[in-house]
Amino acid sequence: MNGMADLPLWAALPVALLLLLGAALTLVGTFGLVRLPNFYDRVHAPTLGTTLGIGCVLLASMLFFSVLQTRLVLHEVLIAVFVVVTTPVTLMLLSRAAVYRDRREGREDVPPTPEHHPPEA
Repeated sequence: MNGMADLPLWAALPVALLLLLGAALTLVGTFGLVRLPNFYDRVHAPTLGTTLGIGCVLLASMLFFSVLQTRLVLHEVLIAVFVVVTTPVTLMLLSRAAVYRDRREGREDVPPTPEHHPPEA
């Protein structure tokens, strides 16, 4: 087999569109990382871009290899599970570390947490 030459058009178009969408979402997340003003704003954009972007790329990969191998290929589901589970956990740990550091340094622009601003009755 020589790759794309064996992929029918009905499968090649969604694969290409999913790859382009995944790349675009990742690019938007990257712009957010570069353009947003502080750490707390910047950390959110790439997390969403990565999760949604990699989801589109993984769907494209599943479709591509399922059509080429004429059987359902689901290895990418495991990758998606790891990305969906680890990305928010990483975001939370980075944010908590930054809040702790900024509070220790006495910075004023630290976002509030439930411990520091209890809900009003």
